Amino acid sequence: MEAPSNPIPAGNIAHPGERMFWLLHVSGWLAYAAYSLLTALGHGKPIGYWIVVAVTTSAGFVVTALLRYVLRYLMRFPLPVFVVGSILPNLMCALLISQAYVFALLQWGCQDCRPAGALGYLAYMGSFTYVIVTWSVLYFGIKTHLQLQWQTRESLQAHAMAHQAQLKMLRYQLNPHFLFNTLNAISTLILDKDGQTANRMVTGLSAFLRYSLDADPVQRVTLKQELEAIHLYLGIEKLRFADRLRLSSDIEPGVYSAQLPSLLLQPLIENAIKYAVAKRVEGGSIEIIARRDGDMLEIIVRDDGPGLPNPGVELPQGNGVGLRNTRDRLRVLYGDRQSFTTRNRTPQGAEIVLRLPYEPSGSLRD
Repeated sequence: MEAPSNPIPAGNIAHPGERMFWLLHVSGWLAYAAYSLLTALGHGKPIGYWIVVAVTTSAGFVVTALLRYVLRYLMRFPLPVFVVGSILPNLMCALLISQAYVFALLQWGCQDCRPAGALGYLAYMGSFTYVIVTWSVLYFGIKTHLQLQWQTRESLQAHAMAHQAQLKMLRYQLNPHFLFNTLNAISTLILDKDGQTANRMVTGLSAFLRYSLDADPVQRVTLKQELEAIHLYLGIEKLRFADRLRLSSDIEPGVYSAQLPSLLLQPLIENAIKYAVAKRVEGGSIEIIARRDGDMLEIIVRDDGPGLPNPGVELPQGNGVGLRNTRDRLRVLYGDRQSFTTRNRTPQGAEIVLRLPYEPSGSLRD
C-alpha cells in the first residue's frame, strides 16, 4: 500500500508505493461511498442522504490516512505487539467516524434517528469498527507484501552483484596470466636480437589486449567473435613457434551465433600450446571442434601432446590457472547446466570438452 520505511536505492519502489497507497485509499473510500449510498437509497432513504454518506466517507478517509502512520510505526515490532497495539487506534478511528455519521445524520439526514442510548451508539461504532479493521488488515497485508518484494529484489540484486564481481575477477585474472607469458617471449626475442619479430609480437599483443579490455567481462559474445579473438591470440603465438604450431578447426555451420563468455577458449589454447607445442622440438597440433548437441553447445579443444597426468580427476597442479579459471567461470555462470571434462587421447594427446547451454544470438547470422 506504500513503500517500506527502510532506505531504498535509486530505481526503487518507494515512490510507486506511495502512489499506490493513495490510489487504493481514494478508490477504496469512493467504493465505500457508492455502496453506502446505493444501500441507503435501496432502503428508502431520500436522495439528500448523499450528504450523510459524503461526511462519513470524508471522515473515514481522513482518519485512516492518519491511522496508517500509527500502523507503519507499529509494524516495526513483532506481529503480536502490532495486533495488540493497533486495537486502541482502530477503536478510536471507529469512534470518530461514528460520531461524524451521527452528526451528519442529525444535521441533514433524519432528526428522529438519534440513537436511543449507549447501545445505539455502540451499534454505530461496531459497524464502523468492522470497516476500520478491514482497512487495517488490507493495509498490513499490502504493505507486508511490498516489503517482501523489496527484500527479495534487494537479495537478488546483491546476489547478482556478487555474481558479476566474481565473473569479472575470473575474467580479468586471464589478462595478467597471458600477459606474463607473452612478455617473457618478447623479452627472449629481444635478447636474441630479433627486434623485428618482437615488434610484430608487441603489435599483436596490443590488438589482442585492446579486444580483451574493451569487452565487458559479464556480457557474452558469439562463438564467431570468440574465434576471431582466438585468431588474434594465435597471431602472436605464430610469431613464436612458426610452423611448429599447427591449428585446425571443425565448426558446425549453425553454431557460429551461439553465445558464450568472452575469452573462454583462450586459456585452453594457451595451455595446449604450453604443453603440446612449446616443450616439443617438432611442435604440435591443436584442433577446435564446436557443435550443437540438442539444447547444449559442445566445444572440444584437443592436442597431440603428452596428455594430462590425471585426466578426468583433477587439473594439473602449478600452472593449471587457465583451466581452473575456465572451469570456475562456467560453474559461476551456468551452475549445473554445464560440464568441464578433461581426458587423454589415444595414442597421445589431451582433450578438453566444454558443454554449456546453446543460446543463439538473434543479432548475428552465421
